[in-house]
Amino acid sequence: MIEELDTPHGPARAHLHLVDGASAALVLGHGAGGGVSAPDLKTATQAAHEAGVSVVLVEQPYRVAGRKSAAPAPQLDAAWTAVLEQLRGGPLEGLKVVTGGRSSGARVACRTAAATGASGVLCLAFPLHPPGRPEKTRLAELEAVEVPVLIVQGESDPFGMPPEAPGRAVVRLRGNHGLKSDAPGLRAAVRDFLTGA
Repeated sequence: MIEELDTPHGPARAHLHLVDGASAALVLGHGAGGGVSAPDLKTATQAAHEAGVSVVLVEQPYRVAGRKSAAPAPQLDAAWTAVLEQLRGGPLEGLKVVTGGRSSGARVACRTAAATGASGVLCLAFPLHPPGRPEKTRLAELEAVEVPVLIVQGESDPFGMPPEAPGRAVVRLRGNHGLKSDAPGLRAAVRDFLTGA
């Protein structure tokens, strides 16, 4: 089921994969240049369903409008926050909500974790820094999150390997930024995190 939701920057699209009797939901955003059909998002959806957790995959307004290049961070964050507010007042009402996403979507979920009332954050291929630019770190976005965080990262990801910290676990998988090389490992990591969260 797909719902169009209004945001300050145009309509977003929510792809609802609901589970009967779920007590929690996982809301995931896509990467900057990709969409909600990315292999790791599909694998995470399967893992969530195995854990009895509903899933919503969110398409940002720039993707819905057919644009390829990502909107600026403040627009992404505002649209994401508006979508979560509507989901919580609608199909996810009364559910514990874990937010997250792949790459850029993971950054959005980290920056908005407090504003959206997330009970955990799932980061698939968190881009710690631009490739070859470790000095341009985005570690502060991870460190600002005050709820449990799981990062699933490819061992050879050119965007870097985020460090573990109290409340922040890192699962290293074979492969790179696409997280396509170890679907069973990804599924197990997500399922374990959601069962614990």
